[in-house]
Amino acid sequence: MNHFPIFLNTSGRRIVLSGGGDAALAKLRLLLKTTANVTVFSPDADDQIKAWAEARKLTLINRAMEPGDTLCAALFYAADEEATEDKRTAAIAHADGALVNIVDNLADSQFITPAIVDRDPVTIAIGTEGAAPVLARAIKADLEEKLPTGLGTLAAIGKAFRKAADALPFGRPRRDFWRDYYFNAGPKAIASGIEAVQPALDTLLADHLMKDTRKGHVAFVGAGPGDPELLTLKARKAIDEADVVIYDRLISPEILELARREATMIDVGKEAFGPSTPQETINALIVEHGAKGAQVVRLKSGDATVFGRLDEEIDAVTAAGLDWHIVPGITSASAAVASIGQSLTKRGRNTSVRFLTGHDMKGFADHDWRALANPGEVAAVYMGKKSARFIQGRLLMHGIDPATPVTVIEDASRAEQRVLSTTVAEMEPTISQAGLNGPALTFIGLAPRSAMAAIPEIPMPVQAQEAR
Repeated sequence: MNHFPIFLNTSGRRIVLSGGGDAALAKLRLLLKTTANVTVFSPDADDQIKAWAEARKLTLINRAMEPGDTLCAALFYAADEEATEDKRTAAIAHADGALVNIVDNLADSQFITPAIVDRDPVTIAIGTEGAAPVLARAIKADLEEKLPTGLGTLAAIGKAFRKAADALPFGRPRRDFWRDYYFNAGPKAIASGIEAVQPALDTLLADHLMKDTRKGHVAFVGAGPGDPELLTLKARKAIDEADVVIYDRLISPEILELARREATMIDVGKEAFGPSTPQETINALIVEHGAKGAQVVRLKSGDATVFGRLDEEIDAVTAAGLDWHIVPGITSASAAVASIGQSLTKRGRNTSVRFLTGHDMKGFADHDWRALANPGEVAAVYMGKKSARFIQGRLLMHGIDPATPVTVIEDASRAEQRVLSTTVAEMEPTISQAGLNGPALTFIGLAPRSAMAAIPEIPMPVQAQEAR
């Protein structure tokens, strides 16, 4: 992020613009919505600019800008639409200490003006760092359509009511009140007329003052394989409402970004055969924050009920007398198999599929290898990278066809997803030499469809190619 978004207080401050044509008009239509003192320098200003000056909406000085004209200005726009003049006026503004924007010149501008959705006092700014203004306008149009025109009225009334709402305890009680106002009581009241909003606010505050403080609650949330678009609506709602998010190592940064900035974020990542947060510590953290009245989200990769030690955490929460619920997520096997164009079961091939873990608390996990070695069997092995040689050996020992396909999908559903296609005979050393760093799922008995050849595959090591 090269351009850090802020909202500048322009009340009573100077904003200076040099130019009088179309570029100047476009900027002024936006600037005149502020409460700034706008000054325009132009020897040949458009008639609309002259009309604004006559209406005292801005100050028009009918000459080219000179040194000292931007003293005490907060912002300056060079909008002469002529490179030499823009450069000259920008240099003057730089010398006078103003922040400078040169229209259609991103490289020499100190700030950019975003696309804006105006529901005063609600203002939404959309920026693409100058890379895609058409995209910014499309996002703006989409938001304009979705946000009700009465939103600004609700916000203005709510702003005036903030001191009264301070009677509520700080934190969640206040957030619950404002959420109720903006998404329930407020819209219902404004539909009856603006005069109904203030009484509705008074009634709502009285109701919330009488409410008992919400008890602590724990939501065990499946975050899916990493793509935030694969989160369920229920998961997104839980994350948005969380006071505390206790998350696994494999949760993608894009999903963590969905939490409120005020939320406490606690990383309790575990790594197979590597550094880990003890399960007892995780249990204690969940209970500690829930007991303080927090809305806790225990965020787990994939689906919380699949190889997530969920029962141990539920037992700890239940023993502490805390309420809880589970929000299912898309397990990694479903997302991974979809990315290679396959299905986990297929008529005539397999009527069941096994979800296995590559290791358990004692080390490499043992399974019914004889059943897994049967023709047509399909297994999805979670956390199987480091146990690949062990799995290969057990399968071969129990008579599996060495040519049985094996597919490894790293970072399933994410932009950096990679696919490795091999066989049981070649899965080691192929897997260990492939340099897999992200979470990976191993499918025994499945190969990518030929139609999915466009998915980038990890180059097979020379030794494995020669073995073919």
